[in-house]
Amino acid sequence: MTRLLFTPTERFLVLKTSKTPKQTRSRRLTFILPADHPAGTVSVVGTFNDWRPGSHVLKKRANGTMSTSVDVPEGSTGRFRFLGEGGWWFDEPQADQITHEGSVVRV
Repeated sequence: MTRLLFTPTERFLVLKTSKTPKQTRSRRLTFILPADHPAGTVSVVGTFNDWRPGSHVLKKRANGTMSTSVDVPEGSTGRFRFLGEGGWWFDEPQADQITHEGSVVRV
């Protein structure tokens, strides 16, 4: 299952079924920033990595976008933010919800 949450011209997040064994009941979240993303290193931090900066750094792809993926339990709700160079935090404006704790995605 793939669910495109945002239009391709905006920052967007793609949710795909994990390729892990069925008994794990997990989903893979792939975070993608467009080619005009912030310059420099960007990581995604959130509940899935105990809010540790640098745990999931977005890597540049051949098409100019940047991405990283994490596996999360199916049916969970995750909170996350992007962290750019110089300590610049930003949220995904098209997330399921944005709170004072960051962007929210329901898996």
